[in-house]
Amino acid sequence: MTYGSSLLSAIPGLRHAFFTREGGVSGGIYEGLNGGLGSNDDAAHVAENRRRMAEQMGVAPDRFLSVHQIHSPDAVVATGPWTGDKPRADALVTRTEGLAIGVTAADCGPILFVDPTARVIGAAHAGWKGALTGVIESTVDAMEKLGADRSGTVAAIGPLIRQHSYEVGGEFLERFLDADAGNAAYFIASERAGHSMFDLAGYIRMRLENAGVLMIDDIGVDTYSDERFYSYRRSVHRKEPDYGRHVHAIALTD
Repeated sequence: MTYGSSLLSAIPGLRHAFFTREGGVSGGIYEGLNGGLGSNDDAAHVAENRRRMAEQMGVAPDRFLSVHQIHSPDAVVATGPWTGDKPRADALVTRTEGLAIGVTAADCGPILFVDPTARVIGAAHAGWKGALTGVIESTVDAMEKLGADRSGTVAAIGPLIRQHSYEVGGEFLERFLDADAGNAAYFIASERAGHSMFDLAGYIRMRLENAGVLMIDDIGVDTYSDERFYSYRRSVHRKEPDYGRHVHAIALTD
């Protein structure tokens, strides 16, 4: 039902999970543990799936927090259950025990963070756009404002679409090269003319390292080729009308 990071698992007073699609109640194209509040799945099924995930994280459902993701560089601080609408952002940070903070993804890169000394945690949704525009750096900055030290922060990269599955067009490549010519290192030629294969995981690792986070674990799972995971791109290729989302979460415990 979950994958874990060996680095995060070694830290006392911390619980985390990269959830697969196994163990849920959704059916059809969402079969399994769909946590996507923005999907067209039965809302009651999504609520039950998220209740099961909250239970595994050791928190009440209202303390299993996520944000309204918009592929932005924005990070917000969580201090308790949301009141009113969820914040529009792509990362959360907290130092509050008993809160599970998480992000949803279905090919994009989930990153879980912790400074075990300051006891500050973070969760970021790093798709290509968020990673390119600075969501990783925003998360680290927000954690430091709560007392974290980036040099002592541990990050775990979860399930995401890997380079051998991630074909992109010429316009995509140009966007990255316009930002930094050195980004060429994260692209290799595709079999199709005018296309490339993008290394999202490698790009995320580079942005983490450049932000001063050097203790990094990458669990190495490809969401596109592994049917235990939801995949936006796989659903598009199958001409399915929608797709499920995973939740990946982290929490401080007593």
